[in-house]
Amino acid sequence: MRQIQAGTAAVLFSILPATVFAQSAYTNAAKTQFGMIKANLSKTAAKVPEELYSFKPTPEVRSFSELIGHVADANFMICAIAAGEQAPQGGFEKKTAKAELAKALDDSIAYCDRVIAGLDDAKGAAMVKLFGMDMPKLSVIDFNTAHCNEHYGNLVTYMRLKGIVPPSSERSAR
Repeated sequence: MRQIQAGTAAVLFSILPATVFAQSAYTNAAKTQFGMIKANLSKTAAKVPEELYSFKPTPEVRSFSELIGHVADANFMICAIAAGEQAPQGGFEKKTAKAELAKALDDSIAYCDRVIAGLDDAKGAAMVKLFGMDMPKLSVIDFNTAHCNEHYGNLVTYMRLKGIVPPSSERSAR
């Protein structure tokens, strides 16, 4: 009898991690996706020299600093919606100083990380309003990640126009 109980316990303990992971599979995927873009954004803000923060490829588009500020503002706003809170910070799109913008971006990323860390698949399924539409919290997080990727693409173009290799294209040291 004890052998059966021990065998049953071994089976239960061997599937427990898979069960726990499966309970938050969507949340873990959202965290992974945001993790991929957040590093590139942070490295971009740090890598580009301050004198290029005012750069605009054409007069009709945002400057580099406006893009960094816009992403920081959006991270705070969108992740706050997923958290059911008011955005804790904002107004960075009109800032121009590299140090202030890089810090704002990193702070917004840390805020989103905290919001995602507070979710699991059950909490992430709760509905909130984003731009007047009902969406699950995890879909709001996914929207934010897509928004970050969209603007990282803009930033890559700006960097390439100035001869800067984007973080996502850098080769790691071997």
